[in-house]
Amino acid sequence: MKRVLLGFVGSKLDQAMPQRRWDRWRPSVAICQHEDLLIDRFELLIDKHDEALAKQLVEDIATISPETQVNLHRVALKDPWDLEEVYAALHDFVSAYPFDTEANEYLVHITTGSHVQQICFFLLTESRHIPGQLIQTSPAHRERSSVSLGHYRLINLDLSRYDRLAARFKQERQQGHSFLKSGIATKNAAFNQLIERIERVAMHGTAPVLLTGPTGAGKSQLAKRIFELKKLRKQVAGLFLEVNCATLRGDSAMSTLFGHVKGAFTGAMEHRKGLLTSANQGVLFLDEIGELRLDEQAMLLRAIEEKRFMPVGSDKEVQSDFQLLAGTNRDLKQDVLEGRFREDLLARINLWTFCLPGLKDRREDIAPNLRYELEQHVVRTGHKLVMNHEATQRFLAFAQEPEAIWSANFRDLNAAVTRMATLCHDGRITVADVEAEIARLQQAWGMNARCDTTDSGSQDLSLLASCLNEKQLAHLDHFDAVQLAEVIRICRASKSLSDAGRRLFSASRQSKAKPNDADRLRKYLARFELTFEGVQAPTP
Repeated sequence: MKRVLLGFVGSKLDQAMPQRRWDRWRPSVAICQHEDLLIDRFELLIDKHDEALAKQLVEDIATISPETQVNLHRVALKDPWDLEEVYAALHDFVSAYPFDTEANEYLVHITTGSHVQQICFFLLTESRHIPGQLIQTSPAHRERSSVSLGHYRLINLDLSRYDRLAARFKQERQQGHSFLKSGIATKNAAFNQLIERIERVAMHGTAPVLLTGPTGAGKSQLAKRIFELKKLRKQVAGLFLEVNCATLRGDSAMSTLFGHVKGAFTGAMEHRKGLLTSANQGVLFLDEIGELRLDEQAMLLRAIEEKRFMPVGSDKEVQSDFQLLAGTNRDLKQDVLEGRFREDLLARINLWTFCLPGLKDRREDIAPNLRYELEQHVVRTGHKLVMNHEATQRFLAFAQEPEAIWSANFRDLNAAVTRMATLCHDGRITVADVEAEIARLQQAWGMNARCDTTDSGSQDLSLLASCLNEKQLAHLDHFDAVQLAEVIRICRASKSLSDAGRRLFSASRQSKAKPNDADRLRKYLARFELTFEGVQAPTP
């Protein structure tokens, strides 16, 4: 593991007289001289006024520690004593810096720079924006040697004592969690904890991440949000590229992933870069990675570990530094046992594995996701869309029942909203629209117990909607709905209340009691605040 040092140029402490620059202790030089503290890379932050001094420091460090690579980073500051300005500039720097805690150990030098710069370095380190440790240097007392090394010490402090600052950093983390959830205020505790862990891993590492879960659980959407969050925080500079490995077949799979040279095979008329090359400095999402053949798996493993691979037909290696996100709905461990997936590749991508639950396991999250899908439909189409309270409650009542299996998860929910939005009138989704959609979902899921899924079922819903208001429809049981629809149909086909009663109660009229058919029908309709005249079809 390499040791990386971050620090500011010391405008005064690092100065030296010409021809006598080794006669005094200079912290940025001295810290590179300790035999027990080898610095492999020094990320040196400089202001425009320190250009000449920075060049001198680079030369001096090369003299006493040639193995230390010094990188200069120009940070524009009008006032290095302005807390807000310095913190903002440093925050932007560390957000864009590609920290790799698996390969590097980070130290933050807080001896040089203004006191404000040192304080800001401290805050960003203890908040884990900089995943490292503080280091402080000082000159040795009464040191007689011509080159003063001085001393250094590592500092461990707990920022949790500072409640206001801790609250600020917690708020920033919560913003990251919300971003990964597309701003959807989910309530499922297990899912929220999962997103928190994913955010932490995504922001502090570049190792492969494996997303598992059933089809339609949102793996592809989450992968895109991970990339967008990393890009927002300037952790990646490249593109987000995605491919469903189930669509890759034969020789084209190798070419799609790793590219090919002209003439590599029949039909290879032009050079092709391939997804791995195009994803350099970015993120590559391989959905359904379990569908790759063993040959592609072997090449992918080398590309992940060495960042190098060979395009099809080429004798020259290509380099690409990308982060891999992978998705699958398969049991890759079982595939390993059955010889369909490489054990070494699984071990490499299995460092961080997160299983996304299906929608049926997050029923309390259906309501906020329904609102999100409605909003997204408006964004996509530009058309106004409203789903009133009664319609919303009827849809959620069905959606949260155990019988609603949501077999395609969020794809089912998205399709349901799309259908209701398309078929509703004037951009207003009513209870009747919801009932029709429920019938479609039940038919798709093989559920026949709740309502008729034939054309007559849809006709019943239209018939009821012509006589009842939204609130009445929302509170109508399916049993009553089927019965009332048939009663209304017979009333409309009858000349009078008595005629309709005779048709409806033909069997019971033969009893000794001989009930009043018209009165019996009148009382039945009154249960639903209806009358015989009121249920008649409107005159065209």
